[in-house]
Amino acid sequence: MGRKILFVTTDQQRYDTLGCNGGQLARTPVVDALAHEGIRYERAIPQSVVCMPSRATMITGQHPSTHGVWMNGVPLPTDAPSVADTLLRAGYRTALIGKAHFEPYFDAFGRFLENTLGSVGTTPPGGTHRGFQHLEMATHGVMGNLHYARWMRENHPEMLGQFYATVDADLQVNSAGGGDTGAPQVKVNQVPRDWYHTEWVADRTIAWLDGLDTDEDWFCWMSFPDPHHPWDPPESEMGRVNWRDVDLPVGYPTSPAAREALLDAKPRHWRLWYDGTLVSNYEAPARWVPATLTPDQVREVNARNAVEVELIDEALGRVLRAIAARGWGDDVDVIFTTDHGELQGDFGLLFKGPYHVDALMRLPLIWRPAPSAVVPPAVIRRPVGLVDLAPTFCTIAGVPIPNTFEGTALPTDPNDSRDPVLTEWDSALFGVDVHLRTITHDDVVCTTYLPGTVHDGTEGELYDLADDPLQHENHFDDRSRRARRDDLIDEMRTLRPPETSPRRALIAPV
Repeated sequence: MGRKILFVTTDQQRYDTLGCNGGQLARTPVVDALAHEGIRYERAIPQSVVCMPSRATMITGQHPSTHGVWMNGVPLPTDAPSVADTLLRAGYRTALIGKAHFEPYFDAFGRFLENTLGSVGTTPPGGTHRGFQHLEMATHGVMGNLHYARWMRENHPEMLGQFYATVDADLQVNSAGGGDTGAPQVKVNQVPRDWYHTEWVADRTIAWLDGLDTDEDWFCWMSFPDPHHPWDPPESEMGRVNWRDVDLPVGYPTSPAAREALLDAKPRHWRLWYDGTLVSNYEAPARWVPATLTPDQVREVNARNAVEVELIDEALGRVLRAIAARGWGDDVDVIFTTDHGELQGDFGLLFKGPYHVDALMRLPLIWRPAPSAVVPPAVIRRPVGLVDLAPTFCTIAGVPIPNTFEGTALPTDPNDSRDPVLTEWDSALFGVDVHLRTITHDDVVCTTYLPGTVHDGTEGELYDLADDPLQHENHFDDRSRRARRDDLIDEMRTLRPPETSPRRALIAPV
């Protein structure tokens, strides 16, 4: 019997939402305890700041340039490398429960298994899908044919209308506001907590684990849809955080003039989105203008987000207690992370998009190695990437790392040297093209722009992470920093893998 792996992901969660990372709004004692016992990474960087490319990196161990999922709506080929398949061939039982999103959700003709398996069961035709023997799918509500949506329709149909409708009648991302402040993508949801998707994901994970033999090795990816918008947690839980008492984020400039001056110092698409004249990411409601965001709306969004984070922490605690009850506690590695961050008021913005700053790029990442492995607790301050997850799972399992993987196993020693981390963004949506390439070092993050709809290829961003942690001062055009900037750009070009050619087809917006 070897080390088992519980891989826990959330969706769109900021680094500073955890107590162990300095967060003060949500209470996260379960994840905080894992961080205390294990390894906490202070600068975990995604290879993309949007869902599908980032999740494809997690499973393939490859950069978006290599696996080819260059934006949401581009399906990951079913024969792409998968760490689950590597572990399955090594004798592990494998499951994915919750949000997958390797294939587009907008799938009216049922082309993709992840959207249709709910009608068939939990075992894919042929026995596996991307190396997973068992799949139970959920997303942020009750649309579509995923397992959670079917479960709600069959067991609690009276509650279907309580969830926020993520798309409107025109199949555009809904911009309707709700709650006390009219904040976008907020809704009062009267669904009981026990029926909410966070609890469902934990319940189904425990049920799968309970069906395993005690001596089996297993890899379980437990993937919570929250705290991604819409912000509609069970209303019964909203007493945890009074939004009126929530402090505004330190990254939110309260003066409109200060916000506008800050955005004007960045490449043009920042201010254009703020003014509502350019939208480059489908998940940001096209009919919502960020400049209309009020301080109270920021407070309410952050409060609801914190409630969702607390529910995830408590659900994870239930799963860990079930693992301990099976006698596995000493032999289970737990890795907790997310796919990308959330602006959540920083710079006067919400949601996400082509903005390579800490709000979206600095992620929570905790690895609590199995106690039987006797790995000392540590804090790793050097940047690591989500591309390093798949090699880490192989290292835990004691199997060779496939040569298709581009990352390296996560470090456990704070003194280990690391290469800088690369991040990409490509989007072509609403007739708008935006393309970013970024390199992150210990002390600096540098972004270049390829030619696009509003960029000519000369623009960029350069931030000193030590002196300017909020990334307000863009030094890209500072003459005194030109040599360092050019060295970073050369290094990024050297390290960047070749791009998949031809570019994979965009099938849907999300």
